[in-house]
Amino acid sequence: MTNDTHNYDPQRHSDYQDDEIDLRELFGIIWQGKWWIIAITFVFAVGSVIYSLSLPNIYKSEATLAPTEEASGGGLSQMAGQLGGLASLAGVNLGGKNADKTTIALEILESRAFIKGFVEKYDILPELMAVEEWSRGAGIVFDNELYNPDTNEWVREVEPPQQPKPTSWEYVKVFREEVLEVSKDDTTGLVTIAVNHQSPEVAEQWVVWLIEEINNHMRERDIQEAQRSLEYLDKELQSTSLSDMQQVFYQLIEKQTQTIMLANVRPEYIFQTLDPAVVPEQKAKPSRALICIIGTFLGGFLSVGFVLVRNIFRKEDEK
Repeated sequence: MTNDTHNYDPQRHSDYQDDEIDLRELFGIIWQGKWWIIAITFVFAVGSVIYSLSLPNIYKSEATLAPTEEASGGGLSQMAGQLGGLASLAGVNLGGKNADKTTIALEILESRAFIKGFVEKYDILPELMAVEEWSRGAGIVFDNELYNPDTNEWVREVEPPQQPKPTSWEYVKVFREEVLEVSKDDTTGLVTIAVNHQSPEVAEQWVVWLIEEINNHMRERDIQEAQRSLEYLDKELQSTSLSDMQQVFYQLIEKQTQTIMLANVRPEYIFQTLDPAVVPEQKAKPSRALICIIGTFLGGFLSVGFVLVRNIFRKEDEK
């Protein structure tokens, strides 16, 4: 009987030794290239510091909102739901619980048309697209290569089809991705609207304006819909002689009239402010310390890789 343990294969043993990683040799290679590692890591560390210092401070102002009774399906929306069957017979859509006004309002808030109208109404395009820096003493300083505040002219150099003055295609994208933050807590239903900007005063002001504008937009939207319904109901009322249908139309007209009345007297029509926006005193980003740490670690990792690869190529050249 053959015993496999006594079958010693020198070639196989040699291959095993070649495949093993000699940690002592590895550390020796790293030690020999320590100056490369130190130099590369130092360059990355200095570069990360310079980069982090070049980034402007961004301040974040936010407000916490609660959907009003109307937005959450109560109030007139609930009463309208009770007349939903009658309204459908009359050809009028009263909405009710089928329409989540909070979701609609948040979608409108981030829509291109709303943002475009917001920027144009408050004339905030320079503050959105041409701010170079902000300081508490000097306030906002514009980038003169983009915008001339003395003449209110855009002077940036761009290639066609772009124009010196940013179009809505440009600034809506910037507003969505860099400025506006909207979130909704599915558990509590509370909504948070936040604005990021180099100026803390601008960030706070824009939050206030956004809340006001979305409430006004939804109010005008419901008022216009109610007025169209009233015009239709009045026309149908004049054309019918059935007393039962006339009673239905009178009830529907009453509800639409109440909608217009309450919409006009509620300043916070869709969202009620629970925690208003304030002027932030501390920056939200960037985290300069984190940037420097990541940059230094990246430099160290790449420098070790460079030393190991350099050693491999040197061995190949020697062979």
